[in-house]
Amino acid sequence: MTLANPSNWKHKLSNSHQLGGIETSIVDNGPGRGVRIAWVNTGTGLRYKLVLDRGMDILDAFFNESSLAWISHAGLTAPQPFSNQGIDWLRTFGGGLLTTCGLSNAGPPNTDASGSRGLHGNFSNTPAELISIKQPDIFTGDLSFEIVAKVRETTTFGPSLEMLRFISGTIGSPEIRIKDTVTNCGNAPAPHMILYHINCGWPLIDDGTRIVWKGDKKPKPTDANNTEFNQEYEFTRCAPPMDEHAGFGEDVAFIDPKADANNQVVCGYANDQLGLALKITFSKTQMPWLINWQHWGKNEYVTALEPATHPPIGQAAARENGTLILLEPGESRTYDLLLEVLTGEKAKGFTPR
Repeated sequence: MTLANPSNWKHKLSNSHQLGGIETSIVDNGPGRGVRIAWVNTGTGLRYKLVLDRGMDILDAFFNESSLAWISHAGLTAPQPFSNQGIDWLRTFGGGLLTTCGLSNAGPPNTDASGSRGLHGNFSNTPAELISIKQPDIFTGDLSFEIVAKVRETTTFGPSLEMLRFISGTIGSPEIRIKDTVTNCGNAPAPHMILYHINCGWPLIDDGTRIVWKGDKKPKPTDANNTEFNQEYEFTRCAPPMDEHAGFGEDVAFIDPKADANNQVVCGYANDQLGLALKITFSKTQMPWLINWQHWGKNEYVTALEPATHPPIGQAAARENGTLILLEPGESRTYDLLLEVLTGEKAKGFTPR
């Protein structure tokens, strides 16, 4: 069924929510009690949960009966704004299809003359201010939808970064469009790093699922060889659960991705057995790096592709090697991501380009 063609449904519906749209609510139980969320239904089998109180990141995501996202043991938890020391960030890391790292630190805890920062920054423990919701309209034929929110990372007398996040789509299209604009609202230059942790899990991710990317791979500096599996498969296939990844075990590749003539990078995952794929597109001009994190621990089975402004080395290391972005007062940077679900032959034919 092609929902974009109004002849399929015109005069047969009373309410747009029969096709899809955005529904907000508040969680009333467990460690996420009181957290504001928004369920988005694209009318195609793709539906996903925005966690407004966690930077409006994406937690659950499904296509029909298949989960696309990995959900951690913690799952949905309330934000803890002061989980910003050491690796406290991991205590509330729910996984999910999208966890944003930044806005001023992406990578391990680090300290220098400019201050001390915890793992992956403050963003995902910061509630968003909801600005607007646009629903699809069956009566005008406008099937687009959009939700807009603002997230602030600020301190008096210090850096003041603000991100305006747009998440949008169209009923009948199995895709998620993310547009983020980060602005320095302070009166002095502000350090800036951002990394998009796109965490995928079973059944999309399974033994043999293809990891789709093209570019030059560099091992994480602390990993001389990675596991024996990746010495053979070079980060192009998903592994079965492995004992080597118990606890903090992982494989990580820093990738200098190849872009097309329009400077767009395409990557993602393809499960040929299911005929299901997730395609990720982003601008190399905006985000010149792609990271592939793999953690094949038993009962913690996850991999992530992560478009980023920097490898996850932390603010201190980026300052030291001269790559740290310093936004001038009033300066903005915009980041665009497109996530698309592919099925059938399109999924099986999804390859690096």
